[in-house]
Amino acid sequence: MNSQVDSRHRSSKRYTLLTGATGLVGRYLMRDLLLKGHKLAVLVRPTKQQMVRERIEGILQMWEGNLGHRLPRPVLLSGDVTQANLGLSPKQLSWSEKFLDQIIHGAAVLKFQSASRELEPWKTNLGGTQHVLDFSKRCNIRDFHYISTAYVCGEREATVYENELAVNQTFRNDYEVSKFEAEQLVRDFDCFESKTIYRPAVISGDSQTGYTSTYHGLLLYLRLMAMLVPEQTKNADGVIETPISLPIEGDEPRNVVPVDWVAKTICHLVRTPEAHGRTYHLVPDRCTSAREVIEYCYKYFHSDGVKFCGADAERTADSELAEKLFENTSIYASYETSDPHFDKRNVSRFAGHLDCPSIDEEMIFKLIDFGKQNRWGKEKEAAPKVVRWIESHLTEIALAAQKMMGALRINGTDRIFKFGLDIHGPGGGQWQLLANEGRFDVTPGLPDDSSPVLKLNDIQINDLLMRHDSEEMDRSPAEDTKDAINWTGPLETVITENPQPNQ
Repeated sequence: MNSQVDSRHRSSKRYTLLTGATGLVGRYLMRDLLLKGHKLAVLVRPTKQQMVRERIEGILQMWEGNLGHRLPRPVLLSGDVTQANLGLSPKQLSWSEKFLDQIIHGAAVLKFQSASRELEPWKTNLGGTQHVLDFSKRCNIRDFHYISTAYVCGEREATVYENELAVNQTFRNDYEVSKFEAEQLVRDFDCFESKTIYRPAVISGDSQTGYTSTYHGLLLYLRLMAMLVPEQTKNADGVIETPISLPIEGDEPRNVVPVDWVAKTICHLVRTPEAHGRTYHLVPDRCTSAREVIEYCYKYFHSDGVKFCGADAERTADSELAEKLFENTSIYASYETSDPHFDKRNVSRFAGHLDCPSIDEEMIFKLIDFGKQNRWGKEKEAAPKVVRWIESHLTEIALAAQKMMGALRINGTDRIFKFGLDIHGPGGGQWQLLANEGRFDVTPGLPDDSSPVLKLNDIQINDLLMRHDSEEMDRSPAEDTKDAINWTGPLETVITENPQPNQ
């Protein structure tokens, strides 16, 4: 992975496909890329409860509530990485071949053991990666980004370098092997001008808010402590006693990184062409330890009683509390006594200005507080609230826009014109519309040429549609739009006001 191919040929008018957008890292990546103005498409599976657009809309409305302003909507592709051609329809395949030129493949399954290579994690992690690579070749993708894991290193004691992969290492579980073999597929695939690999360590929640959508690794331990510690007996001083003997020294380094930093760093590197073609260890600047985390939890829960017995001790439960803890964390037992030292010189060179927040007392408190508020994953995410899905009203919008834009003589005629529609906020999306004497062709995504782009938010487009329905659009364009739209020229329409999203 020492390729220095310059990917600056990539047009900002083309689209990037993101897989895994509903996962923890994926939803942060989707937010960060959209905030940077990246033209994004996402591959998403429908569920029994929600359609694809509802799944993505719910995530984006959550971000809008946090940010206080509206976001653009990505192009939605309903599909599945475990299927050939990603399970896309012929129309979606045709669109992909025409509009995509970059892929960020992040879809993965965190399952440690499997009864068969036909099942998870192999089905998604390895088979899904092969399908994405085949799809990339079909679409002539030139720039490929793959989210691997730092633990493709397997069981290692020496420093793990970013340019290494296969060094005859042994592995702890099927998850590590599936990701190792998937990364090998990516490295061996020779149809790209540039391929970039990201290897995050153990991912925790948000360093600022404690938010997470899944509970693995450190978050599983915090969940168990939050559930079990308050049930234990208090001593005469009011301190909760937690008699647990751990078979570790307690000071072994732990490579844990907050999800917001992981996504911010990947977003920066994706958007930095000179950084492409390398492998990046997304690991902390300063590791944490079990002793530190437990001491933070002592303070949070007002507890005490954990003993560190050394790595040679047996993993023996000497209390009911210890028995429950060991039973529920057995899948992580092989990680408890060692964690490699990861070289991160590529990250330091190209993203060194993005400091990785340390897992400190304040962050542990935030992670526990969010987990309690979220009922440790049992709290359902809010259903999206949408006044109207704009895709169901594109003909009406085209008619309304034709009156405004035609009268302004954009493209020199009011009979044939093409324009982009970029609607931010609930129910929004991105399309291009070609109007030809009353007939309209609609294509997902914004134009990749100099056609005008009409940018509105959901409140403004709903107002436009209401006025069109009541036949008030016969007034002059200046009167119709002067309070909402600032016409900056023939190529783009920019909205000057951005009302707060509905709560």
